[in-house]
Amino acid sequence: MTEHHDTDQGMRIISYLVSGLVLYGGIGWALDWWFKTSFWLPTGLLVGVALGMYLVIKRFGRP
Repeated sequence: MTEHHDTDQGMRIISYLVSGLVLYGGIGWALDWWFKTSFWLPTGLLVGVALGMYLVIKRFGRP
């Protein structure tokens, strides 16, 4: 029973990190396309990684 629970937690952690990259990277890409710049995509990716890590630590960190 614990193996299944551990697998679920691992998949949730990966999904938080990947979804942060995809969501904020996509927003950064759209802003770059809209404003004809080249710095929003890297900024969006960094923000996505930071927020994904924050969510993982907040949700799965030690009390």
